[in-house]
Amino acid sequence: MSLSVDAESFAELAVDLHEVTTPAETVERIVEFAAQILDCVYAGVILVHEGSRVETVASDHDVVSQLDLIQWEAGEGPDLDLIADRPCVIVRDVRTETRWPTWCAAVDAAGVRSMIGARLSTTRQVLGSLNLYAHDVDAFGSHDLDVAHMLARHAAVALEAARGTEHLLRAIEARNLIGQAQGILMERHGLDAGQAFAVLRRHSQHTNVKLHVVARQLIETRSLPH
Repeated sequence: MSLSVDAESFAELAVDLHEVTTPAETVERIVEFAAQILDCVYAGVILVHEGSRVETVASDHDVVSQLDLIQWEAGEGPDLDLIADRPCVIVRDVRTETRWPTWCAAVDAAGVRSMIGARLSTTRQVLGSLNLYAHDVDAFGSHDLDVAHMLARHAAVALEAARGTEHLLRAIEARNLIGQAQGILMERHGLDAGQAFAVLRRHSQHTNVKLHVVARQLIETRSLPH
C-alpha cells in the first residue's frame, strides 16, 4: 500500500469520524476501516472504563471478544501491556512468542498466528487499544504497525470528542427533564421554580435516585417516587 493511498484514506476517515457523535459509532467505524486498510482476518477495539474495567466494545468476529476475555482471566496479554505503557505491539508468531504463554496458546487454538495492536490514547488519557489479527505467521510488517498507530491516534481523538459530545447531550437531556418536572410541580402545587427544584432534590436524596431519573418518573407517571 502506498503512502499516498494511506494519506487519502486517512483524510476520508477523519471526515467520516467527524460526522458521528457517539462512542459506539466511532469504534464501529474504526474497526471497519482497519479491516479495509490492513490485511487482517479479525479486528477489534478494547476500551477502558472508569480507570480499570476493560471491555471489547467493537469487533468483526466473536473470536476477538473470546481472545480478549482470556487476557483478563489470565492476567496476561498484549492489550494489558498496551493499556499499561506500550504504544504499539507486534506478535509475529504466537507459537514462538514467549511474553504471554497462556494467551498465545488460546490464540493459536483459534487459528490466529500473528497480530498487531496499538494503544488508543490522547495527551489526557488512555482509552483502550486497537487490535488486528491474521491467520498467517508474520503477516504484519513495520509499515502495518505504523499505519495501525496512526489509525489509533485518529481513533483516540475522535473517541474522546464523541464521549464529550455524548456527555454534553446527556447533560442537556437531564436538564430538560428536570425543567419539565419543575413545570409540572409548579402548575400542580402553585410553586415557584426554586421550590419545585427543592422538591425534586429532596425526593432524589430521600430515595437515593438521581435527580434526572426522579424527574423522568414524574413526567412519565405524574407521581414522585416514595
